[in-house]
Amino acid sequence: MPAPAERLPIRTLSSLTGVSPLTLRAWERRYGLIQPLRTPKGHRLYTHQHVELIRRVLALTGRGVPIGQVRAALESAEPATDAPGGADPWTGRMDRMAAAIARFDERELDHVYEAALAVHAVEHVTQRLLLPLLERLGARWQGLPGAIAEEHFFATYLRSKLGARLVHGVPHAEGARVLAACAPGEHHEFGLLLFALEAAAARLRPVLLGADVPVDELVAAQRRATCDAIVVSSSVDPAPGFLHRELPQLVRGCCVPVFVGGATAIRHRAAIGAAGAVALGTDVGDGVRLIHARLARPQTRKR
Repeated sequence: MPAPAERLPIRTLSSLTGVSPLTLRAWERRYGLIQPLRTPKGHRLYTHQHVELIRRVLALTGRGVPIGQVRAALESAEPATDAPGGADPWTGRMDRMAAAIARFDERELDHVYEAALAVHAVEHVTQRLLLPLLERLGARWQGLPGAIAEEHFFATYLRSKLGARLVHGVPHAEGARVLAACAPGEHHEFGLLLFALEAAAARLRPVLLGADVPVDELVAAQRRATCDAIVVSSSVDPAPGFLHRELPQLVRGCCVPVFVGGATAIRHRAAIGAAGAVALGTDVGDGVRLIHARLARPQTRKR
C-alpha cells in the first residue's frame, strides 16, 4: 500500500490529468484501464503511477487509438528490440542519443527521441530518458574538447522540441499560471524547459522567460502576468548575493510563493528556506506536485 501522501482522491487525479471523474470511472468499469485502491468504505484512491498511466492513455487517444484498443496498445507498447541482448531499452536509447550528440547527428537524435514518444507519454520519456541523459552528458562535458559545441547543439535541439510541445499543450491548460525563469547568471535552460513541459502536462500554465533573468524583472513580470507562483531554475552555483540578498528581495517583492529548482535547491536548501522560498530539488515531477499542493493552500493564493 502506498504511503498516505501518495494516495490521491479522484478529484485530485482529475485535476492533475484533465480527465473528468465520470470518464475515469467509465475507463475503470468498461475497459479495465485503471484499477484504483479502495478505502475501507470503498472510496477510490490513486497513486502517481495512475497519473502517469492516464497520461499514456491520453497520448495514445490523441494519436487516434480508440479507447477500446488502448489497453492492448499499452500492454504491447514496449518494443523488445530497442537494446541488444535484452538490455534495458532506456539505456539503449540513451546510448544512441549520446552517440548522436557526439557526432552532431540531428537525424539520428530525432529518430530515437520520436520513437520513444510513439509508445510512451512525454512525461515518461522525460523521466526515463531525457533527465538521465542530461546527467550523463553533464559528466561527459566536464573537460571534454568540443563540450561547449555539443551542449549548444543539444540545447538548440531540445529547445525546439520541447518548445513545440509547450505551444501545443499550454493553451489547453486550465490551472494556475506559473512564472518560470533561470536565476541571474544561469544560462542552462534544460531543467527549466523540462519543468515547463511537466507543468503544462499537469494542467499548470507556465509563463517561460528563459535564461539569466534579473530578480527585478521577475517581480515586474509576475505582477503584469498575474502569475500564481514563481519558479527559479538554478543548476550551477548562483551568482554572488543571489541567495542572501536577491532571493529574499524577490520573496518580499511579490505576494505569491517562490520556488527554487535544480541542483542549487539541493546544495543550498537551508539558505533558500531562510529567504522565504521553497526548495524543489531536481525531480521535475515531484516539483510540480509540490507546487500543486502548495497552491492548494488558501493562504498562498493572496494578491
